[in-house]
Amino acid sequence: MLVLRLPDGAERTVPPGTLPRDVVASIGPRLLKAAVAVAVDGEVQDLGTPLRRGGAFTVLTDKDPRALAVLRHSAAHVLATAVRRLRPEAHIGFGPAIDDGFYYDFEVATPFTPDDLAAFEAEMALVAQAAFPFDRAEVSREAALATFADDPLKLERIGDLGPDEIISTYTDGPFVDLCRGPHVPDTSWIRHVKLLSTAGAYWRGDERRQMLQRIYGTAFFRKEDLDAHLHRLEEARRRDHRVVGKALDLFVLHPTAPGAPFWTERGTILYNTLVEFVRDRQRERFKEIKTPLLYNKALWEQSGHWGKYRENMFLVHNDETGEPDTSLKPMNCPSHYLLYLTKKHSYRELPLRYVTFDVLHRNEVAGALSGLTRVRQFAQDDCHVFLREDQIADEVKFLMDFILGHYRTFGLEARLKFATRPETRVGDDAMWDRAEAALKAALEATGMAYELKPGDGAFYGPKIDFDVTDSIGRAWQLGTIQLDYAAPERFDLQYTADDNTLKRPVVIHRAVSGSFERFIGILIEHFAGAFPLWLAPEQVRVLPLTDDLEPAARAVTDALVAAGLRAHLEVRESLNYRIREAETMKVPYMAVVGKREAEAGTVAVRVRGAGSKQVVLPVAEFVARLSRERDTRALEPLVRD
Repeated sequence: MLVLRLPDGAERTVPPGTLPRDVVASIGPRLLKAAVAVAVDGEVQDLGTPLRRGGAFTVLTDKDPRALAVLRHSAAHVLATAVRRLRPEAHIGFGPAIDDGFYYDFEVATPFTPDDLAAFEAEMALVAQAAFPFDRAEVSREAALATFADDPLKLERIGDLGPDEIISTYTDGPFVDLCRGPHVPDTSWIRHVKLLSTAGAYWRGDERRQMLQRIYGTAFFRKEDLDAHLHRLEEARRRDHRVVGKALDLFVLHPTAPGAPFWTERGTILYNTLVEFVRDRQRERFKEIKTPLLYNKALWEQSGHWGKYRENMFLVHNDETGEPDTSLKPMNCPSHYLLYLTKKHSYRELPLRYVTFDVLHRNEVAGALSGLTRVRQFAQDDCHVFLREDQIADEVKFLMDFILGHYRTFGLEARLKFATRPETRVGDDAMWDRAEAALKAALEATGMAYELKPGDGAFYGPKIDFDVTDSIGRAWQLGTIQLDYAAPERFDLQYTADDNTLKRPVVIHRAVSGSFERFIGILIEHFAGAFPLWLAPEQVRVLPLTDDLEPAARAVTDALVAAGLRAHLEVRESLNYRIREAETMKVPYMAVVGKREAEAGTVAVRVRGAGSKQVVLPVAEFVARLSRERDTRALEPLVRD
């Protein structure tokens, strides 16, 4: 018999094979009506999948975040149902739920068009209206092969299943699919759905296999949630850093250097301002260093990268052997270990924090490159901390405060995730037990909430990841704190302890922005190009009303520049043209100098986003306010009515 523990502490004892819907019905008919699926010891399954083990039993309604993935997986099946109704010749691949939605892959002779998507979406509404139940059946391998005899993609998937795996199908109306589930009770749940786009996708992600047509969509339990999501997507398109970056003349991408942006003068100001901000915060407690960009493979073999990361490295081949024997560095860690080894170190020096802004190269596949957020050449605000084991908790708290303070400067909030050992890793289980216990204890000592990410650690150690939410609610994985017991062993790192013996330090890998390129791409979208004053490439544009007022306007410009502000005097074209251009370039302030202002030593200030409103200020006060706004890195303008 299986013992199920309910959230209120009550128990249900049922025989193996009992359907979850029967258990939910025994709790109450209203709960059964609201039930989307259940979770047994955290594992989600639908109401029609027989129970095979006991444990904590939770009913998932539409209020449980886990239920959304069930809904979206079911929406993918409804999409496949609609496609097979309208395009019966389509072969079907996979249809999983993903972040923010779902997709389904189809093999068809001609690509889908926007009109096809509209027709599929209309057909999905009819399938939902029919309220077909998702009927689950467990079938033999022979029966599965017979059912999907005309679907080569499904036949291949069946061939991958182990001899002891349970093979299940789901039927909704006329459509039968090979699937593990889980699914919602019936298709009427799939009411608020939107098909978003279509794209080519290689079968099983293998570029040597056939190209399929992938349809992306999203689904929600409530219409208002779908509408809000679609609004966010539209807002994301409007803020696309590739479009905004070009409009603001920040960077250029060129096919001769794929994945390596060219930074314009304005973009370079933005980039350097960000670097200097990071450098200033690290000046007292970190040691900035620079190390070479090219190393022979002996270093990468020692670090483990040659065996586990080689396909992502830019390799240089030996002229004599034709074999690769050197590589551009894809990360800074090993070079920092080499520098550490050039000197003897005492326990009194630790924690020793090496930080660098060196250029890195990673051989990302061409199809994965995307503006600034996925590049081949980049720089990280990368730090490696060498410390004693008893310093881990204090150091993790220090680094967490440092990282979260960085994000707050930009109005960004972060959620923490604790990632544990991956399948492919270096070191034995004892080392991982020790590292995970130490990092988890340090994280919990901060008192901050976190989410567990099993199997998502670095290949050398567990990590704390920082998922940052931008102004339109999207999450970006940025910073990380990674605890590494493997590198000190591999590189024989040592320090002299207080008893004069040699001991191993521990290494912490720390990044804040992820990479400057990606972080700038995120900031462009977060601010929609309207950067706060301290970050803006051009902070003030000074505009004389007439040509004869240019000397007075130049004096205003000189006063701003003397205070270290990035001010530009613009005298070309008409005043209206100059104002429109400043608005288009999202300059935080315009300082208009007319005859009255020139005589009174004032400026008429137009604040970005405030329309035609003007605030008249003495030049000295204007300079002082802007200097204070810059120095405090204020997110909102300090010049107001």
